[in-house]
Amino acid sequence: MSEATAGGQADGGADAGAAGDRGGGWGGEGRRVRVVLVDDHRMFRAGVQAEIGRTDETGVEVVGEAGDVDQAMTVIQATRPEVVLLDVHLPGGGGVEVLRRSAPLMTDPEAPVRFLALSVSDAAEDVIGVIRGGARGYVTKTITGTDLVGAIFRVSDGDAVFSPRLAGFVLDAFASTDAPPVDEDMDRLTQREREVLRLIARGYAYKEVAKQLFISVKTVESHVSAVLRKLQLSNRHELTRWATARRLV
Repeated sequence: MSEATAGGQADGGADAGAAGDRGGGWGGEGRRVRVVLVDDHRMFRAGVQAEIGRTDETGVEVVGEAGDVDQAMTVIQATRPEVVLLDVHLPGGGGVEVLRRSAPLMTDPEAPVRFLALSVSDAAEDVIGVIRGGARGYVTKTITGTDLVGAIFRVSDGDAVFSPRLAGFVLDAFASTDAPPVDEDMDRLTQREREVLRLIARGYAYKEVAKQLFISVKTVESHVSAVLRKLQLSNRHELTRWATARRLV
């Protein structure tokens, strides 16, 4: 069966702010928001749906889900939800590609589809990339269920939702007229390798990285080996110094 189906958390309060009244949903009496979940980890999608998809309590109705870019477009076009929870790193081109293909839906004057990025990454380039692509907000996967529901309702209303740290990235990026410098070394790395690089450089053990990214320890080891090879580094200590010099930690 295809992962695409129709029908069917330490930022905490800093990510979304007050969630609002619980009676009849976070958005008020009888309010409902239709949501599509886009993430390449099936177990994560199931956990989010279990947390926020209790429609009578939360006011959120999960109407579809997908695990890659093509699946996402099929489900979004079929269901036309108010909000799409979008992971940044997806097979088929990533969240930015979903946003690019969804441009006509986002600008529909009568029923716009709005996007809220939900990612493990808190890297500035990831945040800025999806915001430039048209997402209305960006929260990390450490957000609580209550605050995520609040963020969904706020994005549905047209508000922008960020944690203070991530909002700073966006403000800095849009306040500057200078294009970001090209980093040829970073360009050699895949998106997943960059995620692993940042966590390793912050001192995470391989098991902790695996848990954060929902991958196996063996996969983490493979990514670290690839990063060291591509950057011509010998060990994680050199990797940490390299990442610190580029302010990636």
